[in-house]
Amino acid sequence: MDRINTIGRRKTAISRIYMSVGSGAITVNGKDYKQYFPTEVLQIILNQPFSTINGVGGYDVKVNVRGGGVAGQAEATRMAIARALVEMNSEFRPALKKEGFLTRDSRMVERKKYGRAKARRRFQFSKR
Repeated sequence: MDRINTIGRRKTAISRIYMSVGSGAITVNGKDYKQYFPTEVLQIILNQPFSTINGVGGYDVKVNVRGGGVAGQAEATRMAIARALVEMNSEFRPALKKEGFLTRDSRMVERKKYGRAKARRRFQFSKR
């Protein structure tokens, strides 16, 4: 198999990945993924699709991710990896779909409205 290119999104983060069969090297924006995502929780999120199909360390992944925060970026990358695995082998689809890795989480931050402190929070009420 050649390199597979997929995209994943979460909140305002967009992750583009290039995956090929290899030794398990994951590079995010030119850095090792353990350096880019320092917390263990984010690293686990990134590896969830591989652990679901028992394929940890079997693929090389090059990630370009931008926008959002680290959590959104990790989840966007997880989605892109899951999509690439399905593209490589369609037998992985039921397991990855069951875990919800192929579903785009469409929740976005609600916009701030005028006359309000935040999207729904009102300014403090003063009786006098």
